[in-house]
Amino acid sequence: MSANTWVDDNNRYLAASLQWLRLKMQPVAPGETVASAPQPVPHPPRRRWPRFGGGATSAAGPADPPQLPAVTGTRADAIARAAAERAEAARIDPPPALVLLADRLGLSDFERDTVLLCAAADLDPGMGALLAASQGGAARAYPTFGLALQLLDDPTWDALSPHRPLRYARLIEINQPGATPLTASALRADERIVNYLKGLNALDERLATLLTPSAEAAQPMLAPSQERTVEAILGHLRAAAAESQMPVIQLVGTDSASKLAVAGRLCSVLERRLYRISVESLPTQKPDIDNLARLWQRESMLLAVALYVDAEDLDSMPTDLASAFGWFISREIGLVFVGQRETSARGGGAGYSIGVDKPTAREQFEAWMSVLPAGDENPDSRARDAQALAGQFDLNLREIRATAAIATRGDSPEPVSARAWDACRALTQPRLDVLAQRLEPKATWDDLVLADEATNLLRQIVGQVRERFRVYEEWGFASRMTRGLGINALFTGESGTGKTMAAEVIANELRLALYRIDLSAVVSKYIGETEKNLRKVFDAAEGGGAILFFDEADALFGKRSEVKDSHDRYANIEINYLLQRMEAFSGLAILATNMKSALDSAFMRRLRFIVHFQFPGPAERKLIWEKGLPQDVPTADIDYARLARFNLSGGTIHGIALNAAFAASSRATPVTTALILSATRSELRKLEKPINDAEFR
Repeated sequence: MSANTWVDDNNRYLAASLQWLRLKMQPVAPGETVASAPQPVPHPPRRRWPRFGGGATSAAGPADPPQLPAVTGTRADAIARAAAERAEAARIDPPPALVLLADRLGLSDFERDTVLLCAAADLDPGMGALLAASQGGAARAYPTFGLALQLLDDPTWDALSPHRPLRYARLIEINQPGATPLTASALRADERIVNYLKGLNALDERLATLLTPSAEAAQPMLAPSQERTVEAILGHLRAAAAESQMPVIQLVGTDSASKLAVAGRLCSVLERRLYRISVESLPTQKPDIDNLARLWQRESMLLAVALYVDAEDLDSMPTDLASAFGWFISREIGLVFVGQRETSARGGGAGYSIGVDKPTAREQFEAWMSVLPAGDENPDSRARDAQALAGQFDLNLREIRATAAIATRGDSPEPVSARAWDACRALTQPRLDVLAQRLEPKATWDDLVLADEATNLLRQIVGQVRERFRVYEEWGFASRMTRGLGINALFTGESGTGKTMAAEVIANELRLALYRIDLSAVVSKYIGETEKNLRKVFDAAEGGGAILFFDEADALFGKRSEVKDSHDRYANIEINYLLQRMEAFSGLAILATNMKSALDSAFMRRLRFIVHFQFPGPAERKLIWEKGLPQDVPTADIDYARLARFNLSGGTIHGIALNAAFAASSRATPVTTALILSATRSELRKLEKPINDAEFR
C-alpha cells in the first residue's frame, strides 16, 4: 500500500470513528426505550506492553461506572451501522493510526476510545457542542473521564491510574485546578498524539530541542574489527530479546566517532534512526527527567528510533548530572547506547559493556592504501607513505578519508604524502592550551652541537618512530608486547646543554607538534586532580600528531617515599598513575631533567632511551659560538677561540650572543669581540659566577 493510499484509508477510519462517537453522544430522544448496551467495536488483536503496567485490568472501585443508556429504534440502528463501518474501515494493512497506537502502547478498547474522545475536539471543531450537551451545559465543552466512563463501552476505573498508558505515557493532558475531581477535570489529547492519529508521525517537538539526529551514524564507516564488535552486540541483543529485555549498551573507548559508527551500523541493521543527546543536556530535577524518559519511551514505541547518550567524561561531571544520567538510563526507554571513555559505576553501571577501538594499525594501513594515489615513478612509494601514516597517526576510517581528500585536493607542487601528513597532524593536534605550551620547532640537526653518542641516540629515536609500523605490525612485535607501543626517552644533563633544542630537532625532523607540559597547570593540591590533568594530557596526544615534552621532569616523576601520612600516600598514587600511563602511551614522550638521581627507579626501567647531554668542552663551545650568530648578523673580527675559553653552557652562549646583537644594533655597529665580552661579563654577574679580569683584557 502506498503512503497516500494509507493516509486516505486512515482518514476514512477517523471519519467513521468520529461519526460513531457523535451518535454515542447524542442525547436520548423523548419516547425512546432503553435497551442493552451495544457490543464493543471489534479490532485486530493487540499485544500488551508490560512497561505500562501497575493497574488492575478489571473494574476497580465501589461499583461499575454508570452508563449512558443505549436505545432501540432508529438511533440504536445508526450506532450499530456506524460501529460496523468503523470496524470495516479498520481492516487495512497497516492498520489505522489509532489502532496502531493501541497495539503498541497496550491500550484497552476503553482507553483507545478515550484517546479518540479527547482528540475529537482537535479533529472535528463541531464536537464542542456535543461535548457540552452531553455534560449538561456550554461551560463543559470539553471531554472528561466522567463522560468517558458514562459514554464508552467496557469502562474500567483503572484506566485513570497514573500507571496506565493514558497518564503514564502522556497520551492525554489533564487540567485539574484546585479541588476539581479527576473525573470532572478537562482532558485534552497530547498534540503529538493528535498528529499521530492524523498520520503525521514525527519526533515530539519537546524532544527535538534536546536531541539531534546523528550525522556520523547516517553512513557509518567500519573496519573489520569494528564489524565484529557489531556482530557481538547483535548477538547479545537477540539473546536479550528472547528474554523480553532491552539492556543499555555501553560502548567504551576513547574515539567518539568509532562508537557512533558502531551504534549507527547497529541501527542500520535494526532499521532504526539514531538520535544523540549529551549528559549535559539532561535536566537535573527528577520530575523533569521522568517526563523526558516517558516521552522518549513513547517515541520508541511510535517510531523506529534509538538513543545515543554522550557520557564521555562522566567521572568528572558534577554529582547532580551523574545522578540525572543514572536515573534516566535506569528507566525502560528502548534501545539506548551510552558512549563512555571507560566503564564507570557513576550514574549506574547496569547494562552490557563492550569495548570499541579504532581500526587496528593494519586496517588503517589498508585504508590509506585505498585512498592514496599510486606513484607513477615508484609504485612502492604508496605503500611506504601508508606505512608511515598508519604507524604515526591513530585515525578512524572517516578521518582517513577526510584527510586524504584534503591531501589530493588542488594542484599543490608538494607531494600528496606530505600534504596528507600535514592534514593528519592538524587533525590530531591536541587541545592542550591550558595544560601545555606549544613550541614552534625551528632547530635542525645543524644547530645541535653534541657528542657523537648523544647525536646517534637522537637519530635512533627518530628512526624508531618512523619504523614503528614495519617492526610492530609487519614483523609481529606488536603481538608479543603487553605494554604500550610508544617511545619514552629521558634527556638528562645540566641546564643549558641542549635538551629542549634536541626535542625541537626531533619534532622538526618528524614534522610533529611539540608540547611542553606546564607543570603549574598539571599539578594540583586537590586529591585526584593531578591524575585527571595527566589523563587529559596523554589522551589528547594519543592521536599521534604531537610529542609530549616534560621539562623539569623530576617535579612529576620523583621518587616514591615511605608512607607516613595521607599526603605521602596520595603523592605515591600520582607516581603510580604516571608509571601506568607512561606505559600505555602510544606516542613519543620526552622527559628532561638536570637531576637524574631524583627520578624514581621504576621510570628508568620503562625508558627506552636515556640521552646524556654533557657540558660542552672548548671545541664544542667554539662551534656553538660560531653557530650562535645568524648569518645575517654583521660581525667584525670575532675571536671564537678566545670566547670558547669561558666555561659556559650552550644556552648561556646563545643568551650572550643575543645581548651582544642588541648592543651592536643600538650602536649601529657590527657585533665585535668587545661587545660579546661585555655581554659575557654581565651574564657571569647575573649567574653569580667568578670573573677573572685577565680573561677580559
